[in-house]
Amino acid sequence: MDLTYIPEDLSSCLEFGNKSCPFTNRSFHVRMIMYLIMTGAMVITVFGNLVIMISISHFKQLHSPTNFLILSMATTDFLLGFVIMPYSMVRSVESCWYFGDGFCKFHASFDMMLSLTSIFHLCSIAIDRFYAVCYPLHYSTTMTTSMIKRLLAFCWSAPALFSFGLVLSEANVSGMQNYEILVACFNFCALTFNKFWGTIMFTTCFFTPGSIMVGIYGKIFIVSKRHARVISNMSENAKGEVKNNLSKKKDRKAAKTLGIVMGVFLACWLPCFLAVLIDPYLDYSTPIIVLDLLVWLGYFNSTCNPLIHGFFYPWFRKALKYIVSGKIFSSHSETANLFPEAH
Repeated sequence: MDLTYIPEDLSSCLEFGNKSCPFTNRSFHVRMIMYLIMTGAMVITVFGNLVIMISISHFKQLHSPTNFLILSMATTDFLLGFVIMPYSMVRSVESCWYFGDGFCKFHASFDMMLSLTSIFHLCSIAIDRFYAVCYPLHYSTTMTTSMIKRLLAFCWSAPALFSFGLVLSEANVSGMQNYEILVACFNFCALTFNKFWGTIMFTTCFFTPGSIMVGIYGKIFIVSKRHARVISNMSENAKGEVKNNLSKKKDRKAAKTLGIVMGVFLACWLPCFLAVLIDPYLDYSTPIIVLDLLVWLGYFNSTCNPLIHGFFYPWFRKALKYIVSGKIFSSHSETANLFPEAH
């Protein structure tokens, strides 16, 4: 956002507290198109992730360590679509914040928390798939229910403490005098970082976990190829003897699909985190419309996740049919077989 130039006459609003909305020449038709596109993204985000949440919670066949992590991540995406995106939509389209300074801090804190929670979930899922594919004999004793609970507790608590602590303390905007004037003079609400916290956010909250995930999935794909090659070169009798020592085909396929989820996440959020890192060193000269586009590209990741599940997971499509048709309310529907091809 352009914080490089604040007119001197605006300094009077610090004394009188008279706020206004920043000027925008966006036409009515453009605003309506923006509302339609963003509303469509929100609907897919909310209902798509709601299907994932209901499916994994209801159907016993989906109760597994990996799916519980996916359930928790879907909850993160659902909350982003239900709580964060509606207010961000109004802010982006109208170029104004109508909901007060107090809710602005909550919105910014919760927004950052959910983004970091998604990253932590993806790291946890990568670890889970690493043991399932690379150490299948130790998977059941390593990724236990108690381990999943500890991972989930960390995935939610650490981002919450960090995000709310940083935003409510205003450490992220410390030393940014022009930002203080802008907030005092306009109905303005944007998550902004000074040079120090912008660098911390990029390196510790995105680059480091992202690099770890890429390394883990690189190892998973190497091992998956090796296992598939070993199985293809063995006789049927030999396959039966050693199949328990190698990763299962469904685990390798799940790792590939979740690798795609991770890749989409990195592609959606990398531009936004790069802006967080670079913009302070450019004296906050990035136009607000560009930053808005980058934030919504990040939000779009939460829209993509249920679409990826619908494309790659047959169980998701079958569960959706149960939910839409109302069969989910029938007796014993929780024991329905969502994997009819499984033996």
